[in-house]
Amino acid sequence: MHTPELSLDEPHFASFFCVLGAVCAIVFSTLGAAYGTAKASVGICSMSIKHPRLIMKAIVPVVMAGIIAIYGLVIAVLLAGTLGNRYSAYKGFLNLSAGLAVGVSGMGAGIAIGVVGEAGVRASAQQPKLFVAIILILIFAEVLGLYGLIVAIYLFSK
Repeated sequence: MHTPELSLDEPHFASFFCVLGAVCAIVFSTLGAAYGTAKASVGICSMSIKHPRLIMKAIVPVVMAGIIAIYGLVIAVLLAGTLGNRYSAYKGFLNLSAGLAVGVSGMGAGIAIGVVGEAGVRASAQQPKLFVAIILILIFAEVLGLYGLIVAIYLFSK
C-alpha cells in the first residue's frame, strides 16, 4: 500500500498532535469531573446522616461536575472527527492547544466544584438560607470550564 508523500507543510507527526489534543481534552476534564463528583459526594454522605431529606437537593454539585466531562467529550469528538484529513503542523498544534484548553480548565473547574460542593452541602444543611449562595458559587466554578470550552472551539475553528 502506497501512502502519498507529505511535504514539509504537512508532516507525519501533525495528526499525532490532534490525537494528543483529543486525549488531553477527555482525560483532564474527566479527571476534574471525577474529583468534583467524589469530593462533593463525601459532603453529601456526611450531611445525609443527620438530614436525609436533603439528599436530592444536595446532588447539584455532582451534576455540575458531570457537565465538565461533557465539555471535554465535545472537543474530543470534534478533534477525532477531523482525523484522516491532511494536517499542517500549525493545525496539529492548534488542535493540541484546543484539547489542553478545555481539559486543563475542566480539571480546575472540577476541583473547584468539588471543594465548594463538599463544604456547601454541609453548610446548607446547617443553614438552609445558604443554598442560593452556594449555587451561585458553584456556577462561578462551572463557568471556568465553560471558558475553556469556548477557547477550545475558537482554536478548533481556526
